[in-house]
Amino acid sequence: MDTGTLLLFLHICVGLPLAQGAAPALRFVALGDWGGVPNAPFHTAREMANAKELARTAQTLGTDFVLALGDNFYFTGVHDVDDKRFQETFEDVFSDPALRNVPWYVLAGNHDHLGNVSAQIAYTKISKRWHFPSLYYRLRARVPQTNVTVAIFMLDTVTLCGNSDDFLGQQPQRPRDPELARTQLSWLKKQLAEARDDYVLVAGHYPIWSIAEHGPTHCLVKQLLPLLAKYKVTAYLCGHDHNLQFLQDDSGVGYILSGAGNFMDPSKKHRRKVPEGFLRFHYGDENSLGGFVHVEISAKELAATYIEASGKSLFKARLPRRSRS
Repeated sequence: MDTGTLLLFLHICVGLPLAQGAAPALRFVALGDWGGVPNAPFHTAREMANAKELARTAQTLGTDFVLALGDNFYFTGVHDVDDKRFQETFEDVFSDPALRNVPWYVLAGNHDHLGNVSAQIAYTKISKRWHFPSLYYRLRARVPQTNVTVAIFMLDTVTLCGNSDDFLGQQPQRPRDPELARTQLSWLKKQLAEARDDYVLVAGHYPIWSIAEHGPTHCLVKQLLPLLAKYKVTAYLCGHDHNLQFLQDDSGVGYILSGAGNFMDPSKKHRRKVPEGFLRFHYGDENSLGGFVHVEISAKELAATYIEASGKSLFKARLPRRSRS
């Protein structure tokens, strides 16, 4: 078994930095599908607008870290750890002083898997901000000045379900490595069964529920959805569809879709594929500069604010603290 394979079984438990002078809460931004373009200037107007607003949000609301929800580099990922895209699409864009010390916790999307995901993992040793220790891993944090804990499980949904082709078909058909898919799912089941945290979040690139272009991911509805309800997961965070959505199912699980970091797609073509009543918010204005979700976790609740890149707050969802079992 090589080092890369061993790395897949690691999970990390870290104390995350806190915003200076903030009230007792853990705060982060969920940003998906932000990865620029493969030709000069290697970023888009929307990505630049999101970077600017992310910096303002860090200053005004506080941002302890960023969850990068995949499709970090359009359209075919990176070639190697020295690929200039790291600098041109990430470092040079999110360069405001307000973001200089904000760590990014990264997972891979379908476009990343068209390139070298191992290079994105290796970049962890080069960048002070970029944290991508393995294809899937655990983060654990504490709400400051409390004993309230938060667990975040970062998944690789492409490894779980297979890659999707945006032009030939929207649904991933099967994992390239079924054994690796089974290993990841077994890892998650064990982690969720053992989690006694006050908030449990699961993050991946593909959505479970979405009314937009890609729609619900059949593989995740089958394999992941039952686990979220069984283990009382607070929320599932994802990207993939290029808009902003919030959904909530009958068991109370929240679905935070933040895929508006680089493109905007107004599609609602799968609205009839999502159970009635689940959708609470959708924003896909194609004239918009995109946006992201700011999450604030206190001892009482999780609050998710959907922010347009112009600075406008679009919607706010609240999810209760999980009862420990």
